[in-house]
Amino acid sequence: MLRFAFGGLAANKVRSALTMLGVLIGVASVILLLAVGNGSSTAVKNSITALGTNSLTVTSGTSGGARTAGTVKKLTVDDAKALANPTAAPDIKSVAPVVTTTATADYGDISYTPGSVIGTYPAYFETANEKVASGDYFSNDDVLNSSKVAVIGSTTAQQLFDNVNPVGKTITLGGTPLTVVGVLQTKGATGFTDPDDVVIAPLPTVQNAFTGFSSVNQILVQATSADTTTAAQNEITQILMGTHSLTDPTKLDFRVSNQASLLSTRESTGQTFTVLLGAVAAISLLVGGIGITNIMLVTVTERTREIGIRKALGAPKAVILGQFLAESTLLSVFGAGLGVAVGILGSHFSVVGIKPVVIPASVFGAFGIAVAIGLFFGSYPANRAASLRPIDALRHE
Repeated sequence: MLRFAFGGLAANKVRSALTMLGVLIGVASVILLLAVGNGSSTAVKNSITALGTNSLTVTSGTSGGARTAGTVKKLTVDDAKALANPTAAPDIKSVAPVVTTTATADYGDISYTPGSVIGTYPAYFETANEKVASGDYFSNDDVLNSSKVAVIGSTTAQQLFDNVNPVGKTITLGGTPLTVVGVLQTKGATGFTDPDDVVIAPLPTVQNAFTGFSSVNQILVQATSADTTTAAQNEITQILMGTHSLTDPTKLDFRVSNQASLLSTRESTGQTFTVLLGAVAAISLLVGGIGITNIMLVTVTERTREIGIRKALGAPKAVILGQFLAESTLLSVFGAGLGVAVGILGSHFSVVGIKPVVIPASVFGAFGIAVAIGLFFGSYPANRAASLRPIDALRHE
């Protein structure tokens, strides 16, 4: 039976190859896109974990719509100063208010727009696990004096200075001259965001030039240790309830996120993203199965007289059925096998800045589903061939 099946496929090599190509693309898409989704989740998880287990993030906003947007009080520098009081918050080690904006940086005749411009305090670097590769951080004195200095990421340094050492050079950021005092170590891109494409300057400098002094986007807080994170979170809540004149803890206008909650949220988002990618890829696998049906129907039509002769010579219905089922299954098996090879090979390359991480279950799952699709979509043409009456088949022109 397999010999007849191989013979049938070999008789139309180009058609068989194109049919297998459809299955190949479907299987490779499932493996590769699921690997991209998994790789994105892993990269985000690593970046959050790298912040440290004692980091907390405070942002404006309500939990479950407890307060309307009009009554939400924005976070301010005064909130950050209140959190930095060691008497009221003994479990908080450091506090860094953060404002973010965008602006175009110029150096010589080169103009470039970094991914983000951040205004903050020096404590930000330790809390966000940002380390300098050359030069130094700006200091608390630079914050107090609104010094026009900046620390830039490695991507920004590459775009503006290429192979020139940026430390000591002056860039013009949105019309404001800033002296580069340090370049951050490379963290690596995670998907569509590049944490190395950044300019970080003292908070008053950025507020004065770009954002104004009304509010900050978030406050990064570092607890004294991983064991005191919960206590620090409670202290943040109590202090901000006081500065925001809140009495009901169920109606807060700010959120305090620790690493566990950030990881949980990111993992949930990552799983949804991965499922969406897998669903899109599964559609291409389904299209490959429909291609098998189409080709097998054409094959049955072309070989109707052959089927008639074999049945006239005594071939039972099961043999004819098995032959065409074997052909459709071989198409899906070879196509799926090649798709697995292409998917695994493709996962060795970065896709839009994401390093794919292959999910073993996706390899076996995609292969098994492709073979099942070959059987399912080949059953109708095979059954149609097996049901032909010998006299009708022999009359076929």
